[in-house]
Order: sequence, then structure tokens, then C-alpha cells
Amino acid sequence: MEAKEYIAELVKKSGEAQREYEKFNQEQVDEIVREIGKIVYDRAEELAKMAVEETRMGVYEDKVSKNKGKSKVIWNNLKDKKSIGILEEDTEKALIKVAKPKGVVGAITPCTNPIVTPMCNAMFALKGGNSIIVSPHPRSKKCCKYVVDLFKEAITKLGAPENLIQIIEEPTIELSLELMKAVDVVVATGGMGMVKSAYSSGKPAYGVGAGNVQCIIDRDVNIKEAVAKIVTGRTFDNGIICSGEQSAIIPKELYKETIDAFKANGAFYVEDEETIEKFAKVIFVDGTINGKIVGQSVQFIANLAGVEVPNDTKVIILKARGKGFEDVLCKEKMCPVMISFEYDNFEDAVEIAQSNLEVEGKGHSCAIHSNNKENIKYASTKLTVSRLVVNQPSSTSAGGSLYNGFAPTTTLGCGSWGNNSISENLDYKHLINVSRIGFYNAEAKVPTDEEIWAPEKVWA
Repeated sequence: MEAKEYIAELVKKSGEAQREYEKFNQEQVDEIVREIGKIVYDRAEELAKMAVEETRMGVYEDKVSKNKGKSKVIWNNLKDKKSIGILEEDTEKALIKVAKPKGVVGAITPCTNPIVTPMCNAMFALKGGNSIIVSPHPRSKKCCKYVVDLFKEAITKLGAPENLIQIIEEPTIELSLELMKAVDVVVATGGMGMVKSAYSSGKPAYGVGAGNVQCIIDRDVNIKEAVAKIVTGRTFDNGIICSGEQSAIIPKELYKETIDAFKANGAFYVEDEETIEKFAKVIFVDGTINGKIVGQSVQFIANLAGVEVPNDTKVIILKARGKGFEDVLCKEKMCPVMISFEYDNFEDAVEIAQSNLEVEGKGHSCAIHSNNKENIKYASTKLTVSRLVVNQPSSTSAGGSLYNGFAPTTTLGCGSWGNNSISENLDYKHLINVSRIGFYNAEAKVPTDEEIWAPEKVWA
């Protein structure tokens, strides 16, 4: 069967299932969405093992944590949200909002998160009354199919239509492209080429931008505590997370103390040019990240570079040879490797971070460890990012957690800076249409022309 016919058949079945499913009430929908998250939570170990074995990337223990953590926080965020029927009745504005499904969702999922991304996409799609077709990365097709089959079996027992969730079992680029053209809305999580194709599909699309999280350490923090969080973030799942810390931008007078704290947390620090270049050549080939090192261990990367590191090394820190385009290492490194910088004043720290974002990662996220609210606000106004993560491990917090207000997700929008349509975390609300009913409001307080054209107030 040709790609076009195969996809047309999947979409036909998906559309039929969706039209049946959109008749379900909020309680029925929430029962089904909860079940999807609970499967990943309950089978976290099994699914993590399958993902590591098939993709040969990441860390088993961290994938277990990710499976449990993401399923838990996403369901906790979704469970009390209205997404079916009337959402809101605003008597003051005489406005009623009604949720409507978008239809068939096509989800392109990456090999870096082969379990939680299909789960997340399915939970968001079904929360809005949609159906979903998953197109996994070929490197993760077995574990993706396995978890989708688990979803289908479980939700069918709850009365869900048979083809509400489907998967392309033998994924190819051609099939993914056909899928994006045929569905009602696309969610693309993966490489920039695939995201660009999603936006070129002619259908509404939500994609992600490249990550390159710069991390600023302010002068007023507990260095040991900040460093421990940064190492936790950088090493999680062997640095495969796009929101993982890529640099440490350190006050000049605290540089040695901070590097010593990194060493105490398992860092191998390098400042000689020859060794730095060895790592640079292994991590980047002709300026592009080497696929062989993505999600691999410190020891694997060091062996490739021909550098001996202690067995207990958790992260490699290379002293930057320049900022921005001056050093290829200022780009995203999807492995447990960071670069370090010294800065004089806080404005310099922000300028270093922005210079690196100009190379890669605009619109994604930055991290800051600071108790100075003015500095945090300054950084937030100057940095072209959608998220500024404060005093937390970025890799496990930028995508939402129980301790911050970011919407829990696996798809982090990067705004126009990253050529994305949203500058926030993808959520169920992006997969529903909203009809607005506007009544004539006889009680409206109508301002006079003089009031309308009065001089603007001065903002504090």
C-alpha cells in the first residue's frame, strides 16, 4: 500500500473514532485520560527498560523517574480542567465559551522521549475530545507501539472507540510527511527539519525549537546548593533533555570556588586548549552535533575523545574559549558536557547568555540561580527565551513540575524566536477550539468619549 493510501486509511478510522468520542461527557473523557497516565506511572520500570534498550540512549533510572514524574504532574494538572462543552460563563462580559475538538491530531514523537511524549500528546489530545495518530521515530518504534497498544487496550475497556489512538508501526519520513498533510492539527516534537515540515504541511502545527539552556549563577546564592542543582539538571538522562543546562556563567571572583563545588559533585574540569579541542571535535562534526554522543555517558564520550576521566565522573566541564560564534561548544550539547564562563558584572553574564542563544536556542529556556529579584527581572527582559527557570534544575523543571507554574508537558514552545507558533508549554488548551457566544449586555458600563481619549496613566 502506498504511503498516501495507508495514511488516508488511518485518518479515516481516526476521524470515525473521534466523531464518536466527541459525544463523551467530561467525566468519561477524564477517566480515559487518567488511564493513559496511570499506565505509564504503573509500568514505569518496564517501559524505561524498553526505551533504553531500543534507543540506546539515556539512563534507565532517570527514565523511570521521568515516566513516573511526567505522568503524575500532567494528570495532576489536567484532572480538574474543563475541556468538554461549556468552559465558562462570564456574566460581567455577557460571554459564554464552549470547547470543541480540533479533530484528528497527528503527533510526531522523538527517540529521546519515546514513552512520555506519546503519553503526553495522547493525554492532551483526548482531553480535548480529539483522536490521535502517533508517528514515532524509527529508532523507538517498538517501545512506542508497545505503549500505544497498552493505551488502546486499557481505554477500550472504558468504552473508548477502537481507533481513538493509532500508531504508524513502520515509520518513515514519507509517512510522517503524509500524516502531517492529512490530519487536522500537528504536534511535532523532534529535530528542526521535522518541525519545519510540520509548519509547511498546510495544517495548524505546534513544534519546538532547539534548546541551548544558558545557566547564570548570581553572587548572592549558596554556591554548593546551586551547583548540586545544575549537575542534577545537566546529567539527568545523560543530558538528552532539550531543557538541560548547557553552560555555567560564573562571577569571576567566585569562579574557583564554584569549579571546586562542581568537582565535589563529580565534575571533570578541563581548561587546557588541547584537551578541550579533543572534546569539541568529538561532540561536533563540521559544526553539527555528532549523533553518536547524544544521550551517552561521560565515559563513552571521553573514550571517543581519547581522554581518561575518573570512573565516578558525572559531568565534563570545559572552559569556554569564547562566547557565541567564537566557540562551537556554545551550541547545544545533548550529553553530560557543559562549558563555563567568568563574568564581571551581572549585565555581562546576561550578555554572554544572549550571545550563546544567538548561535542556537533562541526562544527556549534559560536558568538562573539568584535571590536578587531585580537581577532576575533584568535577565527576563533581556534574554530571548520563553522560560526563565529560577533556582531549580532546568531539565526537570522547565517542562513543568509540582513546584512551579509552568504547564506540565513534553513539548516546549519557543515563540517566534524559535520559529514556533507558541511561546509557552504545549497544553491541552492548544488542542481545542473555543466558540464564544456574545450576548448584548444592557448593563455594560460604557465610557464616555472623554474617558476613552483621556491621557494614558503613567505606569509605575
